[in-house]
This record gives sequence, structure tokens and C-alpha cells, in this order.
Amino acid sequence: MLRFDVPPVNSNVVRLEAFITFAFCSVALLGFPYLLPVLAVMGLVRGFIGHYKCPSHRVFATLMERNKIAGKKENAGAKVFANKILFIAATVASILYFSGNDLWVIPTTALVIFSTLEWAFSFCAACWVYGAWYKFFPPRMPG
Repeated sequence: MLRFDVPPVNSNVVRLEAFITFAFCSVALLGFPYLLPVLAVMGLVRGFIGHYKCPSHRVFATLMERNKIAGKKENAGAKVFANKILFIAATVASILYFSGNDLWVIPTTALVIFSTLEWAFSFCAACWVYGAWYKFFPPRMPG
């Protein structure tokens, strides 16, 4: 189900955000996991409040549109879902790390893999799941 109540997002802006997720998670895996809560906040704002309420998204979109490299507009519904997944994974990784549990590496590695697919190949795994979910479980319209 595509959401038309959310403004569309530019494809290259989303890819830049995926690259930032990849970079933060890679730095975390290299020994500095204190950046994981930043990803949780970014996922919270973009996933639950909206892309255009996220300060970083607004800056990236403005700069890339000004330079005419923002890319084509895409439906933001699936990207909102992907950011909700980012929020959950980064929050779980942060809680695990700050509680002293070494399992924080698992959600962080998953974020590295899936964010690489997005920024390198423009393949959004969460978007694919979002589409598959609504294909198998279409929403029921009242009435």
C-alpha cells in the first residue's frame, strides 16, 4: 500500500542517508559504538515524525536539489517503514551495547548489509518487505 499522505522523497537523498547509516555502523563495528543512538534518533524522526521534519534530511535535500543531484522523487511510504526498522535495530543495538552485551554486533551488522544494498544498488530491503506484506495482506477498506 503506497502512502500518498507523506510527501515524496528524492532517491539520491535517501541513498546518502543510507550511506551515513552504513558509515556510522561501520565505525561502530570498528570500535566506536557510541554513534548508534544517533541512528536511533534519525530513524525515530524520519520513521515516526516524517522525513521533512528531520533536520539532516532537510539539509541534504536542500543542498542536493540546489546542485541538481537529488534524483527522482519516490513514494516515501516504504522509506518511512525502512526508517522504523532503522529505529528498532539501532535502539536494540544501543541497549545491548550499553548493557554490556556483545550481541549488539548482530543488528549493527544487519544495518551495514541492508544500508549497503540501499546506497550502492538502490535496493531497499525494507521497502521490498513493505510491498510484499501489502501484496499478501491487502488492507481492508471499510464499507
